[in-house]
Amino acid sequence: MIQLIGSHSECTVEAREKLSIMPKHIEESIKKLLNVCSEVVIISTCNRLEVYFNSEEYGEDKIDEIFKTLNWDLTLKESIFYIKGKRVAEHLMEVVCGFHSKIFGEDQILGQVKCASESSVKVHGVKSDLRKLFQIAITCGKKFKDKSKLYKIPVSSASIVVKEAINKGIRRFMILGFGNVGELASNYILNSDFDELYIAVRNTDAVNIIDNRVKIISFEDKSKYYKDVECLISCTSAPHAVIFKKDLPEKKLTIYDLAIPRDVEETVLAMPSIKVYDIDRISKIDDGNRKKRKQLMQGNVYIIDKYLEDFMNWKQLKAIDPQIKKLLKLGEKIYNSRYESFKHKQHVGGNEELAMTMLKSTSDAYVNRAIDVLKEEQLKGNADECLRIIDKIFCTQN
Repeated sequence: MIQLIGSHSECTVEAREKLSIMPKHIEESIKKLLNVCSEVVIISTCNRLEVYFNSEEYGEDKIDEIFKTLNWDLTLKESIFYIKGKRVAEHLMEVVCGFHSKIFGEDQILGQVKCASESSVKVHGVKSDLRKLFQIAITCGKKFKDKSKLYKIPVSSASIVVKEAINKGIRRFMILGFGNVGELASNYILNSDFDELYIAVRNTDAVNIIDNRVKIISFEDKSKYYKDVECLISCTSAPHAVIFKKDLPEKKLTIYDLAIPRDVEETVLAMPSIKVYDIDRISKIDDGNRKKRKQLMQGNVYIIDKYLEDFMNWKQLKAIDPQIKKLLKLGEKIYNSRYESFKHKQHVGGNEELAMTMLKSTSDAYVNRAIDVLKEEQLKGNADECLRIIDKIFCTQN
């Protein structure tokens, strides 16, 4: 049975930090969970942690087993939700289309789900139900994005913070970290009216931006330039804080912390001249397009229903795979038997008559068996249903 445990949308940043799994540890965590589950996919972003798994066991005991395997504190169970079966498939379809994002309709989740699926495939974490579910969900997300045309009003945490900062009159920025979010933030800044942008990275050769307003600096030297900027946008994948009170100048400074775990040291929050926005505060900023996105999305919910039905139909048909294989094997057996007879008799002469005999015997093998079964079911009182199925197989109504 496919199941899911995930962080509640209302759970605190502190709880999400404790439940988060760093990108470099995702594959290792999947491998650990494969000791207690048959399939696993982990989606871990700044806004959510979701563990999709397939197991014959379910319920409270299974949740405890997952927590223990990942070395999570069992007291954090109050911060997660648990669902199973069809509801898991429905939830994933909604997630990949942006319905469960803190920033409603944000446009990064599709890529994040795709990466999560690829990470699991890489370590053989999926092989059946979850593999198919994620394939269908990703297709659903692409179709939904295309039909709803959300790309015309792109939104992400990066776009929101840059727009908010520009509206505040900020013109000198520093970005800490240059992963997907950092690169996105830099693109938004580069396409706006600004004076200066510092990008702090561990490998300065990894960033190639030709603009005399942009300065690529070593991550270790970032604090030397704090005095020169008005805004820090931090989006590293560090497992600990990277912005400390002792390094910050006594000046007005806005910090947008897009990371989970948070990049900003707790003591910074008490500094009167510093304004810090964590991911929860950022998600509450109305970017002016939320209502428009919501209308577009709700008008295309039918797409989710369609792909959910596709998955549930696949799941139902999967249950008869063994019977289908038996039928194919039986057909091959009858074919081989008739072919062997043909090979032995083809030199006798009268090949046309022989071919007709072989074809008729193959047909009789199935038709006579269907007649025998129909007779048996007639005696049991089940002839109508049996005849309906035989009609469909042999197309007797055509």
